[in-house]
Amino acid sequence: MSRRLRPPAQRRPKSHSNRGRLTMAPPTMKFRVLGPFEVTRGDEALALGGAKQRALLAILLIEANHVVALERLAELLWRDDAPATADHIIEVYVSQLRRALEPTGAPYKVLVRKPSGYALQVSPGELDAKEFEDLVKAARTQPPEQAEEALRAALGLWRGPALADFATEPFAVSEAARLNELRLHAREELIENEIKLGRHGQLIGELQALVDEHPLRERLAGQLMLALYRSGRQAEASDIYQRTRERLVDELGMEPGPDLQLLLKRILQQDSALAAP
Repeated sequence: MSRRLRPPAQRRPKSHSNRGRLTMAPPTMKFRVLGPFEVTRGDEALALGGAKQRALLAILLIEANHVVALERLAELLWRDDAPATADHIIEVYVSQLRRALEPTGAPYKVLVRKPSGYALQVSPGELDAKEFEDLVKAARTQPPEQAEEALRAALGLWRGPALADFATEPFAVSEAARLNELRLHAREELIENEIKLGRHGQLIGELQALVDEHPLRERLAGQLMLALYRSGRQAEASDIYQRTRERLVDELGMEPGPDLQLLLKRILQQDSALAAP
């Protein structure tokens, strides 16, 4: 009687419980100064304490990755009215901020002590202001379509005026003004790209609002003039020039610059090179 041969048993692969296991990266920290001041870890907004403690963190963010001396911190926080215990108070603020920023404890890698003071170590992509500036810079070397995408991403980071919580604080005034100016410049660059792409008709309403808000801004006035002219509204384009000139003369005692004067001349001459693409 013949015996049936059984097929050889197949070996099961050994189980390695640790093999292939994904290690979850810690949630990303985000420092946001382009609008209301906040710090988030993942989806969680961190509790940053009272006004002075928040101001200390804002100062260190403005000087991100640079050491700020204790004496300078006290001066910025209290101006000419620093208490005798200012250094100790700052150390208390730092301790409380560390609990929020680095709950795992020492060694601290974000808010670090140096011989002369403190520094806030910020990695690429963590500070919205730096991310904004990098996107705007990248847009300068890109063709209109890609530049538009980068500029929209940059402007999308804004949630209000820069460092809005500290608008009246001397330590924030200069940096807030610089960032707000960069924001307006980025809007001008985006509008310039859209004009190049033939979207002048869609821009008139936005440009009129911007010119009303910034009546001395010659580049915006010129962009509105060109958008109106390309939309068949030459008389209105000339009116924008006259209104801008009157404001410049009345408030600054100066005539429009050569670029705006040349644009008016070309509009009046109906220069064919100004025609829409």
